[in-house]
Amino acid sequence: MQRQGATRLGPLLLLLLPLAWAGEQPVSPRLAGQAARVALHYLNYRQGSPSALRALGQVRKATLKAIPGIGHKYYLQFTTEDYKSSQDVGTCLATVLYLKRKPRPAVNINCTYTKDQKQTREDDYSFYKKMRQQTKSIIGNEIPDNDGNIEPDLEPVWALAVAGSSYIMWEKSTENLGYFMAQVKNVKQWITKDDSTDFDYTVILHEIPTQEMISCHLRVIWIPGHPLKVKYFCLSENQSSESGEGSGIESGSTTGIFNEKEANF
Repeated sequence: MQRQGATRLGPLLLLLLPLAWAGEQPVSPRLAGQAARVALHYLNYRQGSPSALRALGQVRKATLKAIPGIGHKYYLQFTTEDYKSSQDVGTCLATVLYLKRKPRPAVNINCTYTKDQKQTREDDYSFYKKMRQQTKSIIGNEIPDNDGNIEPDLEPVWALAVAGSSYIMWEKSTENLGYFMAQVKNVKQWITKDDSTDFDYTVILHEIPTQEMISCHLRVIWIPGHPLKVKYFCLSENQSSESGEGSGIESGSTTGIFNEKEANF
């Protein structure tokens, strides 16, 4: 994919840079990758775009600062890939603070983005328009199937589940526990009279490093360009349950997504 020409760093990135690498401790690759994925869970949820999902590419730099009485703060620089195609889509600078007295990490993240944003918005709207025109609810099971395949018509439905599940994975993540969305076990669309699209999902989350599979019921309400509304209820193999909800206004901030060339970092 062709990169955009070099431009100046955004002012918020310049503020982050002197803070990020000033004498912190080095971090193991496992913990660095875990923290970077937490930042991307947060980003994918807050952007609320099934067409703009990102996965972790390579962690280029990671350091850690222990803040007495508060927690551990990670400073990260990493590349990202398009969730579907695995093509490089830019670099991120992020901080992830695991708080001792708060269940979910506090995240700040700033990224470049080399994917065509106009096309991304058009893809989102095309999916939204199709869902709004449905007269019969979409129902699906086992996405992807046991062979890893997803029906083309269900790919945006699956991607919206990833965006919604990103809220759960961000909220449940700790310094030592991370999550991947393994599968949409089932999905049902609700036909609504307002402007939103409304889906009920059962998703399976893979917990790392325990290898536990966690089943979560997930309700996602979505309008393109607006924060996702998420409610969930999870039941793990040991039968403990957890529930929560989000609407795009949680602590931490993306503080802007910039279209800077990766080399500027």
